[in-house]
Amino acid sequence: MTQKQAIQLFEERKVRTVWDDQTEEWYFSIVDVVGVLTDSVNPTDYIKKMKKRDPELSKGWGQIVTPLSVQTAGGRQRVNCATTQGMFRIIQSIPSPKAEPFKQWMAQVAADRLDQMQDPELSIQQAMVDYKRLGYSDNWINQRLKSIEIRKDLTDEWKKRGLEAQTGKSVISPLNVQKIISLKKGENERDV
Repeated sequence: MTQKQAIQLFEERKVRTVWDDQTEEWYFSIVDVVGVLTDSVNPTDYIKKMKKRDPELSKGWGQIVTPLSVQTAGGRQRVNCATTQGMFRIIQSIPSPKAEPFKQWMAQVAADRLDQMQDPELSIQQAMVDYKRLGYSDNWINQRLKSIEIRKDLTDEWKKRGLEAQTGKSVISPLNVQKIISLKKGENERDV
């Protein structure tokens, strides 16, 4: 597991984070986030009480928490960390005014996602807004959306012809794609 550590600031308070190259996710120190959102003098004790108040959180704690080696005032130590998804679950159990904006934001994101599931065009519109927010040009956004459509058409064609899209070790060259597309039903690509 290749990790990169960083300290994030939230309301001028430190939150230790670890990036894991293998899972490609950020992990956040649970005690730091709980400390920031509760202003507790003893966040570790607060977490114990929180788990007692929320038996479902306590039951799933082992799936949420990942102990990772993190730099502390006393040197490197294993600290309970969680991914963004795990942190959201923990935040749901914090009855604090500071946690309320996060809860409302999570509820809004969930509502938006449910709307997008009912009307997929909303997902495309949201992608355009997000790309724009990230600073991409209109031309780049249009090209990106076209490439997604073309890739979907290609994989759909492969499925129609009984082929599976493979990733990783197998790379399909443009020449192979041309051969595959020209196959007639019942022909095998090895015969071409």
